[in-house]
Amino acid sequence: MHEPTLPIAWRVVLAAALCAGLAAAALPARAQASAPADDPFQSLPWLDMRKEYLGPQPLQFDRRVQVQGPAFAEDPMNVPISVHVDPSLGAVDKVVVLVDRNPIRRVLEYVPLQALPSLSFRFKLEQASPVRAAVLTKAGTWHVGGTWVDSSGGGCTASGATRKDGSWPQTLGHLNGRLFSRAGDGGASTRLRLQVMHPMDTGLVAGVPAFYVNRLSVRDGRGQELARMQAFEPVSENPVFSFDFATAPPDGVTVVGTDNNGNRIAGRLQ
Repeated sequence: MHEPTLPIAWRVVLAAALCAGLAAAALPARAQASAPADDPFQSLPWLDMRKEYLGPQPLQFDRRVQVQGPAFAEDPMNVPISVHVDPSLGAVDKVVVLVDRNPIRRVLEYVPLQALPSLSFRFKLEQASPVRAAVLTKAGTWHVGGTWVDSSGGGCTASGATRKDGSWPQTLGHLNGRLFSRAGDGGASTRLRLQVMHPMDTGLVAGVPAFYVNRLSVRDGRGQELARMQAFEPVSENPVFSFDFATAPPDGVTVVGTDNNGNRIAGRLQ
């Protein structure tokens, strides 16, 4: 006697349901496994971020890379962040700042050629997230530090003040800044505080394309390049950057750069 069989259409439906159920049951385990155990923030995007922005070099989380920011960002369009690298880490090739939960995760890349591997700036935060600094040493290893910044969010998807009032064309590319002495680690140092007037549009506001400063170079009065930075969309409107030098650059500094539309930025500061 033959066993009763289901029509083909019903067998297809049941098989699809069974596969969907198995996939759903397996999803939490896979998602949990994707968060690396050594990541202090247990962030699911981290593995993809590391692969995309940091490449195959060895990496370790390191307390000597210090990232300071507010516990809660009251203004998500202007979140202050400072990065400081302990001298015991040795010579530094590059600093990359990343934000796990931003729609645009890379904030900037900084190459401290003749400068100290420390900087301060402000950026836009879309939601509460880890903020990380990845430091590549001359030895070829990434050292990563970070901090958690809470926020009500929305910083990447709102227009800045000068975009709203239409004043940005009158100040576009203007530079303001100065050099001043400060107490550094083990002695005096010199800080450059620099502001570049620019709307820094992320491209995530309807009808407003991405428009941002993408390259800056700091040079001494003799033309030697001291530091180089590549900025991206999350940097705040009319950004202010602070760079540190072990000694005062000779004959002041010259700053040159561009935005992603090819507009040039240039100025001399004392």
